[in-house]
Amino acid sequence: MQTAGGRLQDHVLLTAHCSLLTVVMHRTERIADTLREEIAQIVGYELEDPRLTMVTVTDVRVAGDLRDASVYVTIQGDEREHQQALLALEKAAPYVRRQLGFSLNLRHTPVLHFVRDTVEEQAGRVDELLEEIKK
Repeated sequence: MQTAGGRLQDHVLLTAHCSLLTVVMHRTERIADTLREEIAQIVGYELEDPRLTMVTVTDVRVAGDLRDASVYVTIQGDEREHQQALLALEKAAPYVRRQLGFSLNLRHTPVLHFVRDTVEEQAGRVDELLEEIKK
């Protein structure tokens, strides 16, 4: 049987754990936002590869240990242009990571994984289907 003091201690520990978890989550979100802004600047203004002219960084998701980051991008153009842009981003990833290391004060600069963001494409397809249903 647990005493009132034991329950209070458990509650305090649980509250402290939840607060720490919230702080860590907010930190990774802040880092992800900062990474998104910095990567967008680097891709948009520093990389001179013509395959990257129509690339937009839409989101960054950082692993809990901050060692890896998935960088979501939209790319204007056809499927071939999408593939070419993703290859160019993959090739540029070490340079982008190095530039992030110079500009951000992180213990470890995350390894970048560029991923095609298909949310807009999927939304467009849903809109098309809804228009067909209306007819």
